[in-house]
Amino acid sequence: MLLNNLAPAAGSVRTNTRKGRGTAAGKGRTAGRGHKGQKSRSGYKSNPTFEGGQMPIHRRLPKRGFSNYGFRNIYQVVNLKRLVEVFGSGGDVTLEKLLENGLVKKASVPVKLLGDGEISVALNIHVHAASQSAIEKVKAAGGEVHLIC
Repeated sequence: MLLNNLAPAAGSVRTNTRKGRGTAAGKGRTAGRGHKGQKSRSGYKSNPTFEGGQMPIHRRLPKRGFSNYGFRNIYQVVNLKRLVEVFGSGGDVTLEKLLENGLVKKASVPVKLLGDGEISVALNIHVHAASQSAIEKVKAAGGEVHLIC
């Protein structure tokens, strides 16, 4: 068998039907869409949940469970290890300094301090929320966590 003699198996390759290219082509005129009606128009897109007027399944079945999605608290997260990388010499850590150093992106979204990493420098940290482990690690290093309202 030579590479220049390779060919696909007989009947395995079909050419695409070019619709709407004249009646002689077999799929001209209405191009397989039938006559008139919404489905024949350009831009038609079926609604995947529509069941032909029958009450849809998502309305027949009861609601279940609870979702807190609309009431969730959204925080920008800052870990201790990132604070140590940036503020290794100690001092005050405020929202302005976090923004300047690129640890948070928006001043309008509250910041939460998490306890991933080790800290050995005394830092006075001003954030909106903090995990218990983060507070304990900062206090053990001689610093303080101030919660902003």
